[in-house]
Formats: sequence, C-alpha cells, structure tokens
Amino acid sequence: MADTYEIAEGLLGEEPTVTVSAPDGRTRAVLALHGATLLSWQVTRGTTGQRRERTEPAERTEPPEPPEPPEPTEAPELAELAEPTELTELTDGYRDETELLSQDGVRAGLLAPFPNRVADGRYHHDGRDHDLLPGGVGDRTIYHGFAREAPFRLVGATMTADSARLRLRSTSIRPGRYPGYPFALDLDVEYTIGHRELAIEIRATNVGETTAPYAAGWHPYFTLSRPIDDLVLQIPAHTLIRTDASLIPLPGKEALLPLDRCPDLDFRTPRKLGDAVIDACFADLAPGPDGRTETVLSDPATGDELRIWQHGGYLHVFTGDTLARDRRASIALEPVETTTDAFNRPEHATARSLEPGRQREFRFGVTYRP
Repeated sequence: MADTYEIAEGLLGEEPTVTVSAPDGRTRAVLALHGATLLSWQVTRGTTGQRRERTEPAERTEPPEPPEPPEPTEAPELAELAEPTELTELTDGYRDETELLSQDGVRAGLLAPFPNRVADGRYHHDGRDHDLLPGGVGDRTIYHGFAREAPFRLVGATMTADSARLRLRSTSIRPGRYPGYPFALDLDVEYTIGHRELAIEIRATNVGETTAPYAAGWHPYFTLSRPIDDLVLQIPAHTLIRTDASLIPLPGKEALLPLDRCPDLDFRTPRKLGDAVIDACFADLAPGPDGRTETVLSDPATGDELRIWQHGGYLHVFTGDTLARDRRASIALEPVETTTDAFNRPEHATARSLEPGRQREFRFGVTYRP
C-alpha cells in the first residue's frame, strides 16, 4: 500500500509521459513531456478510492538523466486510464500521439513566449522589426508561442501524502531556433497535483544578453461530462477586449468595451452558456480576498463546479466551435498574462519585457468542487 503520491513514467505512442496518482487512487494526472502538456486530470466524486501498489520512490528531488521508466506502458488511448465507477475526467486533452503532435485546438497547451496571436506574424521590439513567418504569404496566422511543442525534461519530483510536485524544464528557446525570435529563455514549469486541485507555475528566465518580449498562458479545455450548452459560467470580468475579424484587438482604448454595454457576453452573474459562440478575451478581472481571480464553470444538474483561478492577467474563452473533434463538448478557459497581439501593443510594453538575468512567473490552476 502506498502512503504517498506515486509517479510512473510511460509512453503515449512514442512520446514520453508521466502519470501521477494519489495514494488512495482518488486523483490521477497524466503529462506529456512534449510541451509539458497536461493530457488528463481525473478525480473521484466519492469519498473512497482504490489504493495501488507504489511503483516509484515516494520522494525524489532529482531523477536520473534521462529518466529510467519502469517497463514503458503504451497509452495511446487515455480513456483506458479511467475507472468509470471511480474517476471522472475533468479535462479534454489530447487522446493519442497523433493529436498531441498535430496540436489541433492547442489542448492544455502552455503558451509562451506569447499567448494567442501576433498580428501578421510581425512585431517591433527594441528598435528592430521581427518576422515570425519569414517568407510567408497569404495566411500569416501564428499563435500560442513555441513552448507547447518544445521538449521538456523532468528535473525534479516530490511526493507527499497530500500532493505531488513535478518540475519540468526546457532550454530550447534560443537564437536561431525559432524564426523571428532571436532571444534565449529557460522555461521551468511546476505542476502541483493535490486532492481535487491542480496548480501550475510557469517561470521564464532570460539567459540572453538582450531584453526579450515574453508573456505566458494556458489553454485547457474543461468538461463536466455534459455538453457545454447545459453548463453555467461565471466570469468576474468588467471589460471585453474588442477585436477585428482576425481576432486582433482594436487599437488603444477602442479595444476596451465595458461589459455593461455588451450583455450577451456579460457573465458576472452566473448564467447558462446555451448556444453562445465565444472566442474572446475578458479583462479587468476582480480578484477575491486571497488575491486570485476565479472563473466558475458549473453543472446545475449535479452541483459540480470547476474553479479556474489565476494571479493577475486576463481570461480568454473559447467554446470549441471549430475543433477537429467533439466540438462544444468542452470549453477552453484560458488564463493569460496579456491580451492577443501584446508584442505590438504599447500598453503591454512593460508587462512583456523580460530583461537579461531576470525571471517572471505566472500562476494559475483549477479546483474541483463536487
């Protein structure tokens, strides 16, 4: 019988994964090292769970380099991880290697060094013009940065009776690696998985010699086992970011629309999503007494709630109407540090600038309340 959280290494197709399980089997999370991507987060609604034999040491501060998995387990179908009578899936992540590598929908992607879009794939920084799509013509859409496809490695893990903490690192963002981004960043991602809560901190360190433009975010899709039309949403935001047809915010203060003037997208009072089609950013989030903002997704039929929390920033909402599979089966509730096209917006100049040798963290997560 294990008395602490467990960690096991495996495979999704040929992609390395890490599975974290609670000692009583009541919580399970699966991460891919590709992009440090959350693939699955499952919890139990009940008060009991199955205890499982321990497959890894209870505490570990620095795993072997590279990690030595136990006999790798093929896990192309994440649905097989679920125990229908015990565990409930709360995220709608990539189900197999093909989905993970295609990045359709950017399911649970970590967004860095920029969230959402950069207009025309171009920006001006520190006296120079940069092109993220050199030679590109026609559709020059680029979004959600490079971290979601970057290789990460597990550099530390600590398990206790109450939680597991995993630390993953990528050093892939370097000059010459990504067109139009000649900057050097180390990315560290810390996942803390506890009973009915998952917390993430993404930290960037500028290891280069020039100031880098940088912002982060997360692109998770959440589900409460019902079509999203039946769910209730509450967003403590006072302002909507207005955009053009390409989803690029309008210039300056034109982008700021008080939600009092946009009742169709005002979710300050909880209300059912219905057939609302949303791909929008919400600003002026009102924090609670603990300093963090909570967006609440709930199922009125069961009373179950997901509370998506963040420290600062904005919230982007996408109802999944254009996904390749299972449209509107889940909803993306995305904590982001900045609005779309922050690299081109003067009001984000300070927030996006990361000086040499400096670090910046962005913290967010989700709590399940059955």
